[in-house]
Amino acid sequence: MPPHDVIATPDPTDVHALPTDRPALAPAEPSSKARYRGLIWLVSAAFFMQALDSTIINTAVPAIAGALDVTPLSMRTALTSYVLTLAIFIPMSPWLCDRFGTRRVFGGAILVFALGSLLCGVAQSLPQLVASRIVQGLGGAALMPVGRYVLVRSIDRREFVSSMTTVATFGLLGSVFGPLLGGALVEFTNWRLIFLINVPVGIVGLLLNRREMPDYRLDRAHRFDTLGFLLFAGASALCLMAAETLGGDGAGAGHGLAVAGYALGGVALASLYVRHSRRTEFPVSDLSLLKVRSVWVSLAGNLFTRLGVSGMYLLLVLFLQIGCGWSPLAAGLMMVPQAIGSISVKPFIDRLLTYFGYRRLLLGNTIAVSVVLCSFALLTPDSPPWVIVAFVYVYGAVMSLQYTSMNTLAYVDLDVKYASMASSMASTAQYLSMSFGIALASLLMGGFLGTHNAQGYVWAFRWSVIVLGMITLAASWIFGQLRETRAPKTTETAP
Repeated sequence: MPPHDVIATPDPTDVHALPTDRPALAPAEPSSKARYRGLIWLVSAAFFMQALDSTIINTAVPAIAGALDVTPLSMRTALTSYVLTLAIFIPMSPWLCDRFGTRRVFGGAILVFALGSLLCGVAQSLPQLVASRIVQGLGGAALMPVGRYVLVRSIDRREFVSSMTTVATFGLLGSVFGPLLGGALVEFTNWRLIFLINVPVGIVGLLLNRREMPDYRLDRAHRFDTLGFLLFAGASALCLMAAETLGGDGAGAGHGLAVAGYALGGVALASLYVRHSRRTEFPVSDLSLLKVRSVWVSLAGNLFTRLGVSGMYLLLVLFLQIGCGWSPLAAGLMMVPQAIGSISVKPFIDRLLTYFGYRRLLLGNTIAVSVVLCSFALLTPDSPPWVIVAFVYVYGAVMSLQYTSMNTLAYVDLDVKYASMASSMASTAQYLSMSFGIALASLLMGGFLGTHNAQGYVWAFRWSVIVLGMITLAASWIFGQLRETRAPKTTETAP
């Protein structure tokens, strides 16, 4: 069992726990959500910008590959390098917040992210683009965990799920409008603009940060776990390099030895980190939080779910543009039904979690996600557009429910003092699994791709989504390990 102070306990000073028959003369204080409305908008804007940049490159992959004289599947490095950088450097965010304060860290993250976007916009080769995406990842690594941490510190527990739903909606809009905007810019202007548009957005974010971001920090921060950070970073990088090398063009004994060497090195460093974290007072990722059932289920479920779904956007774009001959804009427009499906279920997620609880909802919805993924294999180049729209709409609805439920599960049983570490670990697991998910999807696509023509891409797409659906199904067993946990009610009279 976890230490007793890890579990959240009722606060006797909580106004929601007091009798409702207090004197009528006492003015009603505004809710925490109303007091921090500007903060919610700021974090939502940051999530939107980061999600936009994570997906805007998807519809531009064929065009950028042609401009840089590489194959479309080779562009996976530009995708995975960004999300892997996020995963590696996110664990630094709790210490940075304690040392420099949330306002300074969040503002610095926006500045570095905008600089990386500028460098991406002027890149002349794939290695330059990958290096610039790493700079972007350095800035983006603090946006999501710091934003979540500040919301956990500022927003009342009863309003946290609804606040995160608002933030997640904007992140969702960014992930959907990204492919659409990317397709439009590639078709009518130049692919470089898909990165340069982040520069003015970053400037606005810096101005809002000075006014709306609270400055949480410790008077005296503990020493940073440098050794733990290096072990974790090395393990993550080596494991991804193994996946990238496996999906590369090499062959023979030397190629296999390289893959095995990277994989074994990653596992060895990961084992050393586990041992190190148990002997360190302030590890970069506190694995003791995994003793809380809702935390380890949230992280493990996130890992397997995103491993199956993270490469879906790339596969769908390749299927539509190369397999079906669609234009970049038409392929980007196909993401709009996904946004509509996602947004249409957002208002009901809070009530669904309250009624069904996390276990039943995540167990059933994960199975639904797996079925929807596999059903994409039924699509052909002759499928009517409205059929593809229906598939994408349903996929957006089930994934919206999945993401919000998984992302809030990690906090329901934790005391607020563990919020920063839990936010860091949740974001790290999310992006680490995304990087491996993109690499896995590319590996499957390349493995099933017999010929580089339209029919070859259609065939590879069908079998890839089936395998990814089966991997996602494994997450349903993980969520089945939950006890019956329900979301905190948003109001005193919530049903």
